[in-house]
Amino acid sequence: MTDRDQGPAHVHEVGAARHGLGIVGAGVIAETHAAAVAIIPGIALVAVTDLEPERAKAFAHAHDCAAEADLDALLAREDVDVVSVCVPSGRHAEVGVRVAAAGKHLVVEKPIDVSLDAADRLIDAARAAGVVMTVISQHRFDQGLIELRRLLDDEALGRLVLGDASTKWYRSQAYYDSADWRGTWALDGGSLMNQGIHYVDLLRWSMGPVTEVTAVYATEAHEMEAEDVALAVLRFASGAVGTIAASTAVFPGFAQRLEISGTDGTVVVEDGEIVHRAFRTQLPDPGLRGTRDGLGAAVPAAGANAAALATASHAAQIADLLAAVDEGREPSVTAADGRAALEVVLAVYQSAREGRTVLLPVPGGAGRAAGSR
Repeated sequence: MTDRDQGPAHVHEVGAARHGLGIVGAGVIAETHAAAVAIIPGIALVAVTDLEPERAKAFAHAHDCAAEADLDALLAREDVDVVSVCVPSGRHAEVGVRVAAAGKHLVVEKPIDVSLDAADRLIDAARAAGVVMTVISQHRFDQGLIELRRLLDDEALGRLVLGDASTKWYRSQAYYDSADWRGTWALDGGSLMNQGIHYVDLLRWSMGPVTEVTAVYATEAHEMEAEDVALAVLRFASGAVGTIAASTAVFPGFAQRLEISGTDGTVVVEDGEIVHRAFRTQLPDPGLRGTRDGLGAAVPAAGANAAALATASHAAQIADLLAAVDEGREPSVTAADGRAALEVVLAVYQSAREGRTVLLPVPGGAGRAAGSR
């Protein structure tokens, strides 16, 4: 059996599906994409490729799909019309441009890339080819975020005044040592670019465009090029303000947290679930002295397994991309959304590097690689 034709039973299933998926990069996140596709009707995992052929073969064996020798071979398959780009972040545009040129639709893992120049090349390539592209921000599809979006659209929180995003996780030195691209400016970035960007996107999605960033970063607990601690103060176009905290040096690690406050209420989300909500119309006036516990009781979080929730959210976003292809519309999370989150992250890095406030949007739409000097 050759690499290209292994798994004939799976190929039979693909024939009945409307879409066939190829995965580029057989690393950790590729497992999530494969698991997500397995629960989406109308799509089947067809093939995988990786710079390390043995890793691609092992992945293909585990997921009953073909292992292709290289990207060109995967893109040549007529039964692949959607490609998940799961390579290191600094190679997303390099691979994605080739995928678009082959006429395949794109699911690009976060971040869209590590520089605005690269992001723009990828966006332009997808537009020129007429293919649909989404950048993974799967937490927008978490139930707590769906409910928060509804509340914001209904103006239940009033005029927004403050938004905070916090990612305080822990990664060992072994994590950064596990691959030579991890923690590098050229291919990965640090705690904000890799881990924190999800909640950067959610903060911007909730609060609106960012106009000013003032930040610091440091590398405190790891041997790596990029940062493992980042803090930023933001001003939004609306006049509201906010903060971002991201770290992989906080032992043992805590839930990602998003707090959105307006003149009429506050909602707090942890790991995709609303844990507190309070509205002026539903609580007694705290009087002149105010209160510190006006959020009331916590809303019980879902008891589902965290990994299952992550798979479900990835599946929801990939399913939305497929619906966008079938319906001829933009996906719910666009390439422009991915670029906007990247722009905020790069502004944090630039502000910290230069010791000054950075204004957005970046003049001319350009952008240097994360952390470059």
